[in-house]
Amino acid sequence: MTQPRPKPSSPCTKLCILDGSTGLCEGCGRTRDEIALWGSMSEPQRRAVMATLETRLRRAFPARAASPAAP
Repeated sequence: MTQPRPKPSSPCTKLCILDGSTGLCEGCGRTRDEIALWGSMSEPQRRAVMATLETRLRRAFPARAASPAAP
């Protein structure tokens, strides 16, 4: 028997709104192209993109990053 392939990692937060000025998804921070190519990327490629997302979101949406988290 073969083991089922693990599901590819994904930063998706199910908040899929592409910001018109930054071109980034407001939920995960990926670009439209990254989202479209995600399934064909290797796991190392996906992890490399995911390593940039937190910084990318902070820079793109500084007001949101500065606001306190909801309880």
